[in-house]
Amino acid sequence: MRKSLVILWVAVLATGMLSACSNTSTKGTGDTSYVAGDGSTILVAADKRGAPIELAGTTLEGSPLDISQWRGDIVAVNLWASWCGPCRSEAVTLEKVNKELSKQGVHFLGLNTRDGLAAAKAFQDRFPTGYPSIQDNDGVLTLAFGNLGPAATPSTIILDRKGRVAARILGPVTEAQLRDVSLAVVEEK
Repeated sequence: MRKSLVILWVAVLATGMLSACSNTSTKGTGDTSYVAGDGSTILVAADKRGAPIELAGTTLEGSPLDISQWRGDIVAVNLWASWCGPCRSEAVTLEKVNKELSKQGVHFLGLNTRDGLAAAKAFQDRFPTGYPSIQDNDGVLTLAFGNLGPAATPSTIILDRKGRVAARILGPVTEAQLRDVSLAVVEEK
């Protein structure tokens, strides 16, 4: 009897912990106006967005890059790593949507995380993109996004014209998903 109660208690705790891990709460950054059916996509209402994100680093080619130079435009930041299988599968999608949306003032930026420079460059040679990537070797740059930051690799964050987190997509993106979410932010007045 006691063993059954212990097993039941462990199951209840585990269920609660799993629920907490999958929570898409935006406490501290505002409520969401839209959450996709699976909870992987969050679009934050414009009046609920936090402060502009400050993100700067060194590209894989060794040049400095600061996203503040893109204020006034939309920025799609994709968290990726060379060791990430889903990152490989979404690379073509990201580049296709990048080419399509660049005409509408959307900048793409890769945020390479917890990777060596040689591995990141090899990945970029194998899966070329027309947009830059900066390195985040220790994950510190990822912290700039606060509660709506990338919670997994890959993740994509869409910043509005003011540089605020407008949307987050967890996991590999589809063309339609990335296009629809980005265009929703583009069309904001």
